[in-house]
Amino acid sequence: MPKQPSASPVLRFLYENSLLLVGTALVLAAMVGQALTGWHEYNGDLEELGLLPLSLGQYLTSGHFLEATFENWESEFLQMGLFVLLTIWLRQKGSSESKKLYEEEAVDQEPDPSKPDAPGPVKWGGPWLWLYKKSLTIVFFLLFVGSVWLHAKGGAIVYNIEQQQHGKPQLTTVEYLVTSRFWFESLQNWQSEFLSIVAIVGLSVFLRQHGSPQSKPVDASHDETGE
Repeated sequence: MPKQPSASPVLRFLYENSLLLVGTALVLAAMVGQALTGWHEYNGDLEELGLLPLSLGQYLTSGHFLEATFENWESEFLQMGLFVLLTIWLRQKGSSESKKLYEEEAVDQEPDPSKPDAPGPVKWGGPWLWLYKKSLTIVFFLLFVGSVWLHAKGGAIVYNIEQQQHGKPQLTTVEYLVTSRFWFESLQNWQSEFLSIVAIVGLSVFLRQHGSPQSKPVDASHDETGE
C-alpha cells in the first residue's frame, strides 16, 4: 500500500526532501570538523615555521582551508560528471548502475514539449533545449574546473608561505597548477573516486541492499541489468 502524504506541510516537506536535507547536514557537519581540526593542524605547521597562529576566522580564509576543501570537491565533481557522461554509452551487464543492455530507455527518448508539466527549456526549444539536455554534465564539469582553480589558488598560497620562509621564489596560481605537488594532491583523490565508480558498478552485480534504489531487487538474477 502506498505511503500517504502527511497532512502537515512541514512534515511533508521534510519527508519529500529528506535525502537532500540529511546529505546537506552531513556535509556541513563534516566541514565544521574539518575546519576545527585543520585550524589546529595548520597552526602547528605555522609554529614550526616561526609564524604567528591564525584565529579560526583567519583560518577559514586561508590557503590551507581553501586547498583542503577544493582538493576534495574537485574529485567529487569529476567523478559525478564522468559517471553521468560514461553511462550514456557504456554498459555493465548485471549492474544496477547501468542502463539496460539492448532495450531503449525513457532517458534516451526525445523530450516532449507538449507535456503539461515539462520544464520551461523543453517547451522553449532551440538552444535552451540543447543546453538543458546536457545541463547536468555541463554544471558538474564547471564545478570541477572551478574547484581545480580554487584548489590551486589555496595550494599556491600555502606553497608560497613555505617558499618565503626558505628564501625561495614564489609561484602564481597558474604556475602552481603545473607542479608535481598539485598533481600529486589531485591524482591521489581522483583515483579513489574512480575506484568508487568501479566498486558500485561491480558490486551491484552480485550484492543487494533491500529498499535502496541503488540496488537491484533482492530476488533479481545476477544477469539482470538496470534497476
